[in-house]
Amino acid sequence: MTSTAAFDLITMGRSSIDLYSNDIGSPFEEIKSFAAYVGGSSTNIAVGAQRLGLRTALLTGVGSDLVGDFILHFLRKEGVETKYIPRKPGTRSGAVLLSVEPPDRFPLVFYRDNAADIQVTIDDVRALPFDRCRVFQFGGTNFSKEPSRSATLYAIEQAHQAGVTIVMDVDLRADQWHDPRAFGLAIRSVLPRVDIVIGTEEEIKAAMMTEADQLRVTHSQISAPEVTGDLDAAIAAILRMRPRVAAVKRGARGCTLYQPDTAPQDVPGFPVEVFNVLGAGDAFASGFIYGYIQGWDWCRAARFANACGAMVVTRHACANHTPYLDEVEKFMRERAEFM
Repeated sequence: MTSTAAFDLITMGRSSIDLYSNDIGSPFEEIKSFAAYVGGSSTNIAVGAQRLGLRTALLTGVGSDLVGDFILHFLRKEGVETKYIPRKPGTRSGAVLLSVEPPDRFPLVFYRDNAADIQVTIDDVRALPFDRCRVFQFGGTNFSKEPSRSATLYAIEQAHQAGVTIVMDVDLRADQWHDPRAFGLAIRSVLPRVDIVIGTEEEIKAAMMTEADQLRVTHSQISAPEVTGDLDAAIAAILRMRPRVAAVKRGARGCTLYQPDTAPQDVPGFPVEVFNVLGAGDAFASGFIYGYIQGWDWCRAARFANACGAMVVTRHACANHTPYLDEVEKFMRERAEFM
C-alpha cells in the first residue's frame, strides 16, 4: 500500500434505489408513501468510506434508465468515482422497498430480476486500477449469478496479484440464490485470497456449513442458526484458509474479532435507540476499512466501526444517512463512558 494510490478503496457489488416507508410503525400493506434513497451493500460502503475521508471508487452496474441516473447523480455528488460504472442496456437498476417497524421489524422486498449490477463482466473489471488501489471490497451476493460471479472472481485474482488488501462482506441475501449450498461454495472458494472477513453470525455459519448441514438445509432455513453449524468451528475454518481477521457483527452488542492463534475479542457497541437497522452493517464496514487505512489496530478500528453502525440505526436511510468523520468523532466523544 502506498500513499500515492489513486484510491484508498474500490468496492464492487450491489446498487439500487431504496424506497423506505415514511409511515413509521405501519405494516407494509398500510404504507402510504416512501422516501427515495440510494442503497446496495458495496454502494453504501463506498459512500460511507468517502464521507469518512477516503478516496473511493465503485464498480456496479446500472440500467439505461432513470433509476440509473438517480444512483449516478447521488454518487457524483458524494464524490465517489463513477467512471467504472457501466450502463447495461436491456437491464434494470435494482430496487428495494422497506417497511420501517422499529425496534425489530424491517420487512423488505428486493426487485432484482434482470438487475444491472449482476451483469458486470470481466471486461468491466479490467478497467479497475488495482495497481493504484489500497483496499478492494466485494459482497457475497456478487456470486449469486453470472456474469457477476466470474467478474468478481477475476477482480479478486487481479487485486491479489497487485498486493491489494481484500475485504469480503459476506452479504447473505438468501432469496438471491437458487441453492443455499451454492452460497457457501462460492464464499469458501475465495477465502484463500481474502484478508478481512466481515459478516453476521448467521452469515458466517451459512458460509461454512458442514456437510451434514448441507444435506438437510432448505432454502427457507438458510438463516436459521440451528441448521448452519457452530460459530467457533466456522471461524476456525475461515482463519485456516488465510484471512488475518474476521469481524462478526452482533448488533447492539457490537462485534467480536477473531484472529489466528488469538483469543476472540469482544468490542462493545454503543447504546442507541433503534430507528432502522438496514445499512448499519455497511456503515460498520466503512468504518472498519477506514480504521485499517489509518493503520489502527483491529480493536480500535472495530470500536470506530461500531460507532458508525450505531449512528446509522438511529436514521432513516443507508448511504444517504451514513455519517461523516466529524460526526463519528463527536458521537464517540459524547459517549466516552462506553469506551
